[in-house]
Amino acid sequence: MNAAVNISDQQVTANMEPVLRKVLKEAEQEHQELQQMFKLMGWGDLPDALKIEIKDDVSALVDELQGQYSSCDPAVARRRQRVVHWVDSYKDDLCSLQTAVEALRVRSL
Repeated sequence: MNAAVNISDQQVTANMEPVLRKVLKEAEQEHQELQQMFKLMGWGDLPDALKIEIKDDVSALVDELQGQYSSCDPAVARRRQRVVHWVDSYKDDLCSLQTAVEALRVRSL
């Protein structure tokens, strides 16, 4: 008889709870850190839809400013310019939220 087959749903749930709690705690911590980064950049009041599109960019910028690495890649510089341009355009009411989000959405290959 296979022991894995005899595990009840309740046992599976009990075994998963510590993992799920850890994942939730890490997600909450990451969210708080991202909110702090947005506030430091003066972008704390941006809508969540826009923050979601640029969260990786903001996180990478902060990592670089903290000296964790340095990027001289022209593509990185262009992306940063695009992020600042579209965030500023949205904040200055030069474009809609939808336009800014669509312009900044990274399309997968």
